[in-house]
Amino acid sequence: MEVLKVSAKSSPKSVAGALAAIIREKKFVEIQAIGAGAVNQAIKAIAIARGYVAPNGINLICIPAFSEVEIDGEERTAIKFVVQPR
Repeated sequence: MEVLKVSAKSSPKSVAGALAAIIREKKFVEIQAIGAGAVNQAIKAIAIARGYVAPNGINLICIPAFSEVEIDGEERTAIKFVVQPR
C-alpha cells in the first residue's frame, strides 16, 4: 500500500493530486500525519481528492486509525487515514 506523509506545511491541492492518482492506479492509499496542523492538511486533501475522482464515478471513504512511527529514534503517535474507493 502506498503511504503519503503529510506535514502542516503540505499543500492540500498537491497531496490531493497525488492521492487521486494513486487511487486511480492502485485503489488504496494510506496517509500519515503527525500533529494537528498535519491532520488538518490531510483532511483537506482527502476532501479535495474526492472532488477530483467523483466525476469518474469513484466515491472515496476514509478510515482513521492511530499508528506508531519512529522519528529520530523517538516513538511518535501518528494518525493514519486509509483511503479507498467505495
